[in-house]
Amino acid sequence: MKKKLLTLTAGFFIGIINGMLGAGGGMLAVPALKKLGMDQKEAHRNAVAVILPLALFSAILYIIRGSVGLSDSFIFIPGGLIGAVIGTILLKKISPKWLGVIFGGFMIYAGARLIFK
Repeated sequence: MKKKLLTLTAGFFIGIINGMLGAGGGMLAVPALKKLGMDQKEAHRNAVAVILPLALFSAILYIIRGSVGLSDSFIFIPGGLIGAVIGTILLKKISPKWLGVIFGGFMIYAGARLIFK
């Protein structure tokens, strides 16, 4: 029962953050998945699988409301797809410890940038 409550609560907040910040829910998904017993790499892989449908649903809502200019978004897709392929290859090769360090570093950098900018 406790695991179901954690899962529902985490999913709720991941959805809110993802909808507000644009896939930022992954920053919550990884720690939540680790709390549910996944190792570092497994949590990162599953976070992508969790965020994809949430990001797609949020994008559809923004498009329906007329809040998104698709032509503005399309310019990032080719580089993003190439980066996604490289990222999945690197995830296989990197140690869980370094993955955690890199992930934590990005979280700290993003937070500091938002606070001090």
